[in-house]
Amino acid sequence: MTVAVIGGGIGGLAVAAAVARRGAGVTLFEQAPELTEIGAGIQITPNGGRVLDALGLADEAARRGIAAEAVEPMDGLTGKPVARFDLTGLEGPPYRFFHRSDLIDMLAGAARAAGVEIRLGARIAEVAPDGSFAVDGETVRPDLTVGADGIRSVVRPVLNGADTPFFTGQVAWRAVVAAEAPPAARIWMAPGQHVVSYPLPGGRVNLVAVQERREWTEEGWHHAADPGDLRHAFRHFSGRVRGLLSHVDRVRVWGLFRHPVAGTWARDGLALLGDAAHPTLPFLAQGANLALEDAWCLARAWEEDRLDGYGADRAPRVRRAVAAAEANARNYHLRGPARLAGLGAVKAVGLLAPRRFLARLDWLYGHDVTA
Repeated sequence: MTVAVIGGGIGGLAVAAAVARRGAGVTLFEQAPELTEIGAGIQITPNGGRVLDALGLADEAARRGIAAEAVEPMDGLTGKPVARFDLTGLEGPPYRFFHRSDLIDMLAGAARAAGVEIRLGARIAEVAPDGSFAVDGETVRPDLTVGADGIRSVVRPVLNGADTPFFTGQVAWRAVVAAEAPPAARIWMAPGQHVVSYPLPGGRVNLVAVQERREWTEEGWHHAADPGDLRHAFRHFSGRVRGLLSHVDRVRVWGLFRHPVAGTWARDGLALLGDAAHPTLPFLAQGANLALEDAWCLARAWEEDRLDGYGADRAPRVRRAVAAAEANARNYHLRGPARLAGLGAVKAVGLLAPRRFLARLDWLYGHDVTA
């Protein structure tokens, strides 16, 4: 059996490795001239970490990632901590922070070790209903074509028709700065805005800053922005946040759009995973983790010759995660009396029942698609 994977991101590399380890001849096609990521961090929670372990990357993940000790909701205006929720007691692999380029490098190594051929600079403009496509003047006819090609997927419309994403009224910036930070994910909350910060290897801190806006910004990750605009947009935050933003010399901005979860994930030699199937807002740190889960589940469904059940198995969990991310977006940006009540409730949970916070996320972090 031959499998073609379109897209060399986290989900594409993971599914290529997982399917190749099950005996398929796999070629991965990536349009970029090299496998790389513009500087940014990523959070891999235990559910995604289990897939890395199953791909033989446990030791490398421990070496190249930073184990998170806590999630810390913060008052973005005063800079004071609201609560601290311990992550060290989670079952399974630790909750870890990675630089995206390190994670891509790890997965590419696993794919190559499994025998995957990686073809770079391979731009695919269109995929036929039978899964065939043209690239570099050659027609490729694999037994299975996997669309791991993100929000602008060329495979998704073949299975689902065109869809129109809608702007969520939020834009986000991301940057990496040279700074020290404790091993915790901090969520700095303010009216209509929030900033997430966490450490990366090499004495760096990853920043994602989100602001509610009426105007639309083009969808996508790689739009350069002016660091001064970022600092101005978050000028009302505490000195601790402004201090981090003062170190930003390069920043990317993107508009947050919502796409519906795909109705059809696989059919007639075609399949989807990750953002191609279910773009997810970045308020639960699950985009990459869900893609890793998809990769493992798709590989298993292929091996068991039940691709028609792959989407039905995955969709309920993905929809729950998407809804939880949207709820976080609202909770981080509360205003007026609702904000004071929300901060008070989080503080009370942190003081009186800190384990309740993690218990509410056991459906997410405790899930093991590799079992």
